[in-house]
Amino acid sequence: MTERVSPASGIHGVVNVPGDKSISHRYAMLASIAQGDSQIYNYSTGADCQSTLSCLEALGVAAEFSEQDGRRVLAVHGRGLHALQPPTRSLDAGNSGSTIRMLSGILAAQPFSTEIGGDDSLSKRPMRRIIAPLTQMGARIHARNDQFPPLTIHGSPLAAIDYPLPVASAQVKSCVLLAGLYANGETVVRESVATRDHTELALRELGADIDIQPRLARIRGGAQLTGKPLVVPGDLSSAAFFIVAALMLPNADITIANVGLNPTRTALLDLLRGMGAAIKLLHIEQVSGELIGTLQVRSSRIRGGTIEGATTAALIDEIPILAVLGAVSENGLTVRNAAELRVKETDRIETISQNLGRMRIAVNTSQDGFVIPGKQQFRAAEIQACGDHRIAMAFSIAALAADEPSFIQDAGSASVSFPEFYSTLRRLTQ
Repeated sequence: MTERVSPASGIHGVVNVPGDKSISHRYAMLASIAQGDSQIYNYSTGADCQSTLSCLEALGVAAEFSEQDGRRVLAVHGRGLHALQPPTRSLDAGNSGSTIRMLSGILAAQPFSTEIGGDDSLSKRPMRRIIAPLTQMGARIHARNDQFPPLTIHGSPLAAIDYPLPVASAQVKSCVLLAGLYANGETVVRESVATRDHTELALRELGADIDIQPRLARIRGGAQLTGKPLVVPGDLSSAAFFIVAALMLPNADITIANVGLNPTRTALLDLLRGMGAAIKLLHIEQVSGELIGTLQVRSSRIRGGTIEGATTAALIDEIPILAVLGAVSENGLTVRNAAELRVKETDRIETISQNLGRMRIAVNTSQDGFVIPGKQQFRAAEIQACGDHRIAMAFSIAALAADEPSFIQDAGSASVSFPEFYSTLRRLTQ
């Protein structure tokens, strides 16, 4: 699919972004192994989260969508901790690293073997980071070249471990905590850098025996989860594209409704405000253990800056769109400690650099980051998304500030997280 994106003089209106991908994955998995039914409101429409549902259904979990008072609701009929069924086929996680990494924590404890894989992109993403702790807990896992999907997971009774994360990763942390639900004893996960805590909050919401501390979580195995209604906040990572569009364009005023404002995810807002962004919080409340609010964003003069260390880990998914903003900022953008970008859906350091070059934007890359000078002008180009949803969306926003229409090749990859992205973009820029 090729999308034509024309320059825009401004952006206005109300944005309703899809349900948060990270939270949707977690709610579906936990609801599936809870006792009783759960109703999940605003479940993500992205393809990744549909991959999670497909895997769960292959494990015997019944789930269906319906409309209630104009709201899309996913009903998940939980089977309890110990009643998943052996799948009759290999589980297909599609393009979703979240699905394969987190679900593996549950599969490791089942009394059967499971094969789980995905598409070509997922098959190149490293899994040793989950294989190591799950093996310590007692699972037997085979992988291609000892680290790549597909994985064959031979479930076993699991033992609790005390595990310091060698790499800052909420997916790995979640995998170990989900395995810890089944383990004999108390499983502890320690972080040197705080990552998103959606799994911990969801486990507590559904009744797990979990203790949450700064950069540490303890979970005691055996506690039964109980199904309940859950509300998924709007995805702040998806909202980031429209936030940056509003900051970049000269005549902009948008409202982003019902977006997730979990403190482990709002480093984006902190960074942008520190650079001069006019972002106003209009409303905030707590729902299902998560903070949800409404933001107003207006055109701003952005200074630029540096992203490094713990901030890089917190913003890893937003770096493609921040690279776009950096090019038009006053002082440019420097990104360091971002080697993780090279093992995402694409080598994002490379795809960011190549597409900036196509738009005549100067950039200097390194193994773990890049430097983009400020005060540059985007030129129309043919963008290669390379199957990466965040690259497709980030450079669509760049195209709004170009001199002529640009063409986004493989634009359909945006459906992985935000199927409504292009229709929303057209509506707001009319």
